[in-house]
Amino acid sequence: MRRLLTVLAAVVPLAAAVCLPASASAQTGPGPREGAPFRCSPVSVRGPAGTAVESVTARSLPGGTVHVDITPTGPVDVPDVPAYCEVVLTLTHPGAGDHEKVTVWLPRTGWTGRLQTVGGSAYAAGDYGQNLADAIKHGYAAATTDAGVGGYTDTGWALDAQGDVDRTLLEDFASRAEHDTAVVSKEVVAGVYGTPAGYSYFNGCSTGGRQGYMEAQRHPDDYDGILADAPAINWDEFEVATLWPQVVMNNEHTFPSQCEFNAFTAAAVKACDMLDGNPDGLIGDPGDCHYDPRRLVGTTIDCEGTPVTVTAADAAVVRKIWDGPRTTSGRQLWAGLPVGASFDLAATRTADDGTSIGNPFPVPAQWVADFVLKQPAYDLTTLTYDRFAQLFRQSEAEYDRIIGTDDPDLTAFRASGGKLLSWQGQADQYIPAQGTVDYREKVDRLMGGTGNVDDFYRLFLAPGVTHCAATPTSGPAPTDALGALTEWVEHGKAPRTLSAAATLPDGRPVTRELCRYPEVSRWNGHGDPASAGSYRCVAPSRH
Repeated sequence: MRRLLTVLAAVVPLAAAVCLPASASAQTGPGPREGAPFRCSPVSVRGPAGTAVESVTARSLPGGTVHVDITPTGPVDVPDVPAYCEVVLTLTHPGAGDHEKVTVWLPRTGWTGRLQTVGGSAYAAGDYGQNLADAIKHGYAAATTDAGVGGYTDTGWALDAQGDVDRTLLEDFASRAEHDTAVVSKEVVAGVYGTPAGYSYFNGCSTGGRQGYMEAQRHPDDYDGILADAPAINWDEFEVATLWPQVVMNNEHTFPSQCEFNAFTAAAVKACDMLDGNPDGLIGDPGDCHYDPRRLVGTTIDCEGTPVTVTAADAAVVRKIWDGPRTTSGRQLWAGLPVGASFDLAATRTADDGTSIGNPFPVPAQWVADFVLKQPAYDLTTLTYDRFAQLFRQSEAEYDRIIGTDDPDLTAFRASGGKLLSWQGQADQYIPAQGTVDYREKVDRLMGGTGNVDDFYRLFLAPGVTHCAATPTSGPAPTDALGALTEWVEHGKAPRTLSAAATLPDGRPVTRELCRYPEVSRWNGHGDPASAGSYRCVAPSRH
């Protein structure tokens, strides 16, 4: 359970890492109309076409320290929250039997004229209060939705009474609820403040990142700016692919401990650190690192006081996991675990007989069992390599149009004047950054090349950074990506770099300016490797 909570914390640092500092955010927005009344009451809302509003409630809340019961890591208290109005709406699509809840928080004072919708994590479509509270602390009106489904690992809604996938709820989770939220939250803002929001933003990571990309692809007029980090695009493919480490261990009948996996990671980082010319203890591009794990065979490592000798079987498992899913004929299906990322997806547990067995991460396990196989109790340890490849293709065929979120045609979003900003860690252990890079390159090919696409869509990669920077990371993660986005949207200042920082285990601070893709960072050869000023962005040598 502790591992699950740590993993699902992907949404938690979103509030701290990407929201504007109050000194910047609260001073630069368009602001409400002078003298506009603040009315905390059930406002009149029509909703988008095809929806019906079932209920609207409003209540005034005092702010202060806000207690949030549900977060990926357990209950939290958010201090210094201003007094606010909470408006809760329930929407349905007549005849569908669904019930989406949309929650909007509106600060009574200090509103900058901006709206920020916050996304979800794993199977949760939205936020339960932590990121809403952070957003209103920084002058935003804030909105989120539950899409009418469950929480972070709740897929009890996946199948209907007949055992078929509930397509209505899946569509709500995949795309429809976010568009509904964009429409009704703007109506709520206008009703409560007496004036519409000057700018609207979407902000999410992981599932939230996927939601942001879906908005750009299907509803290009919903937001002026979209911050979509570590996006779970290619959902129908990567969710199956991330089960691969478990399939490998089960089929090879070898279950290395996390200590052993950590030794392989450390050896790879040591071998590949200087491939990018940066003496920073990070792998600049995992695709450039071709460390052979067989070099560690025969090495004895210390695992909590117990000496363990690395075997050829251990190295074979690591090679397959890094290489990524393949068919039995050798055809690559998806990117593997990035070299340098942690092996969380290869977690194990101790069986009743004392042996080690696989312990799959719930999100891909539930996708395969519930949505692809439609058998929640299916024993995934029985999957052969051949059966795994079949399920990969089945998931693509059944769900790409619903939740793939990989349409590279962003013509309408560009025409709307929208801006899309993304960053992703290159040590992302759950969503390989290569999928995001491949998507960006498809957009480039379709829409006139990198220079043209950079006018409205920019991607930044962060070496050594984990998924959403939610777990301890050795690489600098962005400190104010939302601030960079608002500057781009409201003042036309497109970000050339993203300021990033990290604190090393020994307490030393590290700073870096992340380069916009496809540029990469290069050390100047003499400056402090921990200082951003010692690096510059250059064209990559292998692109």
